[in-house]
Amino acid sequence: MIMTMNMIIIINIVLIGTMKKYKSVYFIGLALYIIFYVQMSPSSSNSYDASWIAAKENWGDSCKFTLVESIPENLTYPAGSPMLMSTYDAHLRLLSLVQESLYFSTFYWTLRGSDVEFHDNSSVQGENIYKLIYNIVKSGKVDVKIAQNNTNSDTDELASIGAQVRTLDFVKIMNAGVLHTKMWIVDQKHVYIGSSNLDWRSYTQTKETGVLIENCPSLGLDVSKIFEVYWYLGNKNILPSQWPSNLSTAVNSQSPAVITYNQTKNALIYISSSPQPFCPFGRTVDIDAIINVINSAKKYIYISVMEYVPIILYKSPQIYWPVIDDALRRAAFDRNVEVFLMASHWAHSEKDMYSFLRSLRDLHGTKDRTVNIEVKLFTVKPNTPIQSHIPYARVNHNKYMITDQHAYIGTSNWAGDYFVSTGGVGFVLEEAEEGGTLKGQLLQVFLRDWHSVYAANVF
Repeated sequence: MIMTMNMIIIINIVLIGTMKKYKSVYFIGLALYIIFYVQMSPSSSNSYDASWIAAKENWGDSCKFTLVESIPENLTYPAGSPMLMSTYDAHLRLLSLVQESLYFSTFYWTLRGSDVEFHDNSSVQGENIYKLIYNIVKSGKVDVKIAQNNTNSDTDELASIGAQVRTLDFVKIMNAGVLHTKMWIVDQKHVYIGSSNLDWRSYTQTKETGVLIENCPSLGLDVSKIFEVYWYLGNKNILPSQWPSNLSTAVNSQSPAVITYNQTKNALIYISSSPQPFCPFGRTVDIDAIINVINSAKKYIYISVMEYVPIILYKSPQIYWPVIDDALRRAAFDRNVEVFLMASHWAHSEKDMYSFLRSLRDLHGTKDRTVNIEVKLFTVKPNTPIQSHIPYARVNHNKYMITDQHAYIGTSNWAGDYFVSTGGVGFVLEEAEEGGTLKGQLLQVFLRDWHSVYAANVF
């Protein structure tokens, strides 16, 4: 028996109302709530601790959500096309809000353009971001913590002037994988989650999508619990037998938080994480969040990801991993859900990706022509000789999905490794409306790209 999200919300409302009139009845009801909820809550390797329930009561924030993106230089759209706040402006905004703490969870840092043999003017925005971070650290007034995958010159210098830096050793922790998360947390109430690395290219040479979250302390606290997992592992480089109860959460796919955002919009929200061993009690595992979003779709599923490969790529020999692929095929074939998948074509595309994309596309028109699956490749070509020489640039780096029910913005490529052994997070929003909503805005951005000259049918 599975307790639905609506049942949980109703129980919360009844309990709160009962508490106001009859305290004794309230405590009886609370006891029943705990019993039922623990039985229905997501599975976890950690034992139950009642302290995590308190987190649910604090989610009444009125937050500001802004979709943000990076558009590579010389990639243009027709006049009137949907456009978002730039990632650069979003990161400037976050740095302007810092008062007490600034936490980064990052794959790598190359903000200063020193990783290339030539100077390119498009690194200016990254260099500006680095200078601002440097000055914040230098002031000594802000608690700056960086959880990262590898050491680098940027964070080495920041550490030398007072930043606290920890590097996660995934070989020791998981026997494979990397910390692939891209997450900023300011004062535990302002957050960025998205595809953008701490890399100058992420502002001007790669296409990125993320969400800027402002004035949202309950969500900020929940995201900070994920950071604390990284922070612990960066010190110990070994998984605990059980995560502390203060890192547990009451907010997940079965019990999302109710949030009012942008003054008038209401949505259900939760934050997912991967891999599973990094998830304290109550946290939805990232792959489970993705499958839940796919399985909940009734009309359409639109996906924009850099990489789509149903394989454990970095294991020898490679292993077939059809978890997402099977879910998409079932959605299209069994439920007649329209599936549009847009992957990226660039110099570093996994060679087997095209075969899997064609296989998915070949289902189109089956079942008496009722199955609708379309697959495209998005290409960001160099426009100048210098652009063609910038390594690991000119690519659609997105990792998001929109359905008629949800918006999902993640930090992971869609290959098995990223969910089995690699660190990543996902922002999951559920709302029925589309007009003027974050989900509706993300839909318009996807359709802009899908119908653009940069997207072509898979070859």
